[in-house]
Amino acid sequence: MSPEKIKFLAGQPYQIRDPELMRDILHARQLVRKLNNLDDEQQEQKQLILSKLFKHIGKNADIQPFFHCDFGYNISVGDNFLCNYDCVMLDVSPITIGDNCLFAPHVQIYAAEHPLDAERRTAMIGLGRPVTIGDNVWIGGGSILIPGVSLGNNVVVGAGSVVTRSFPDNVVIAGNPAQIIRHL
Repeated sequence: MSPEKIKFLAGQPYQIRDPELMRDILHARQLVRKLNNLDDEQQEQKQLILSKLFKHIGKNADIQPFFHCDFGYNISVGDNFLCNYDCVMLDVSPITIGDNCLFAPHVQIYAAEHPLDAERRTAMIGLGRPVTIGDNVWIGGGSILIPGVSLGNNVVVGAGSVVTRSFPDNVVIAGNPAQIIRHL
């Protein structure tokens, strides 16, 4: 394993253009391309590809095209996951999704970020922070979750929200930046 991949897996700053990491990205893209070309009737084949792509995939997961991710092996999904069209998960750090979660179209989850320092950024140093989503979470269309965010159980995210901080269980959040608009 390359020194950069060791740093990457440990959650430390790493060189984005490391050859081993670039091979991992290429492998994920090949699996994603196959996944995106399957029809709904091909659930068994979808599950097989997802089991090769993700770190963990629960029962009854359904991901609609066109899905995109960086590595795949940093994504864990619980049972009964429904991911609607055009989802992006930048999984530089772990993305963990609980059971019974629903993603509307165009949901974007970013566990990847770049240094604020321009020299480190132009040197292609990568960073990331995990994103965690609890059980029974519904994320509305066009919502974005940024690095380091955690959502508790039974959270509803209003369409078009930008989630810039973590939220507890049993709330409805919405807006840019997202804020609690109701307790459940």
